[in-house]
Amino acid sequence: MSVHHPSRLVGWREWIGLPDLGVDWMKAKIDTGAQTSSLHAFALHEFERDGKAWVRFEIHPWQRSSDDAVQVELPVHDRRRVRSSSGHAEKRVVVLLELRLTDRSVLAEVTLTRRDAMGFRMLIGRQALRQGFLVDSAASYLGGKPPRPVRRANNRPAEA
Repeated sequence: MSVHHPSRLVGWREWIGLPDLGVDWMKAKIDTGAQTSSLHAFALHEFERDGKAWVRFEIHPWQRSSDDAVQVELPVHDRRRVRSSSGHAEKRVVVLLELRLTDRSVLAEVTLTRRDAMGFRMLIGRQALRQGFLVDSAASYLGGKPPRPVRRANNRPAEA
């Protein structure tokens, strides 16, 4: 039985925040076909700290750009075998991240992967969505949009 939360409506794509990482705005695709959320991460490096598994990685919050990269170190929460939409299965590191979606923050399990070919740097899966969100597949950005300079930064052309 699931716990009832007052539901927030989200569209098929939303601007989200990752407060733990200092990222106020990032475009994400809402993916009800995915169990776990997924973040496009670069330069993944696993290491040990105080006998526990940790991972260091970079995220690039803007689509098609490496500007404003953020370096992150987090404990490894889990490792999961994940099958991509193309059918390719791989073992991925899972971390726990606070995710701000609309005006609500939830703790999300997030797999780290290279998503070079993907338009969105983050997918939000069912584990996060079941914490009080409903999806309107015909809508976008129901949680609002960032100020225009932020949207412009996201739409800068890729470096040559």
